[in-house]
Amino acid sequence: MRITIEELQKLSGHGRVVTDHGEKVGPVGEIYVDDVTSAPDWVTVRTGLFGTADTFVPLHDARVEGDDLVVPYAKDLIKDAPRIDADGALTPQEEQILYRHYGVGQTDSVLDDSDRHAGRSEETMDVAMTRSEERLIVGTQQREAGRARLRKYVVTEHVTQTVPVRHEEVRVTREPITDADRGATAPELVIREEDYEVVLHAEAPVVQKIVVPVERVRLDTVTVTGHERVSADVRKEEIELDDLTDNTKPLTAQASARPDASPTKSSPGTAKTKPKGKKGTRRRR
Repeated sequence: MRITIEELQKLSGHGRVVTDHGEKVGPVGEIYVDDVTSAPDWVTVRTGLFGTADTFVPLHDARVEGDDLVVPYAKDLIKDAPRIDADGALTPQEEQILYRHYGVGQTDSVLDDSDRHAGRSEETMDVAMTRSEERLIVGTQQREAGRARLRKYVVTEHVTQTVPVRHEEVRVTREPITDADRGATAPELVIREEDYEVVLHAEAPVVQKIVVPVERVRLDTVTVTGHERVSADVRKEEIELDDLTDNTKPLTAQASARPDASPTKSSPGTAKTKPKGKKGTRRRR
């Protein structure tokens, strides 16, 4: 069963395009329907860096699952699709280019329109070329550059400190006895051996250990802005004229040879614009 326009409109603004393998491609963009049948045939998805590019994806075999539009194409295939401007209309020629990229069979309306254009003469076909070039889009993305960790470990240091200590020493003091004192001590005088003892005291160092907080350490981050040079190879197309006849000259040569030529006259190198057919044209819904 094909997806209806009502199902797709519910995804507008918040739906995502994902692949069968669950790869996220990008948000759902514009819906393109057939001018004749009004059936949805194409949807755009925003891809590229910062979602700046609109890529067309066919709705053949696609399905809606919740807020996701599931398509049977790989993410790389969608991102490499031809760049076609999402200007509100998709011509049959642009559809053929996209169909060939995705390998999808063309609809009858596209084939009929292609057959009609194939019968035109070479003079009525569009002979203009589109010149494209690659542009370098540079941005930044956040990534992990490293990690820092605070780690606490124990270091043993030998500390030497000087502490004052006191101790007692013996000192002999001799006092002579005067005549006045001699009468008082005479009755006690006895010749004998005698000992007198004094207790000496001394201070000794005592070492104790206590734990005290001395510092708080934390990790903070600061943003430093620098500049890096980015370089890449970009390609661009150049268009030049190949002279296939002897009597045909490039347009620039004719202009230099005839400086007074009227600008209203057409030259052999002037490109003709091919009218767009309405049958089979896909327009934005």
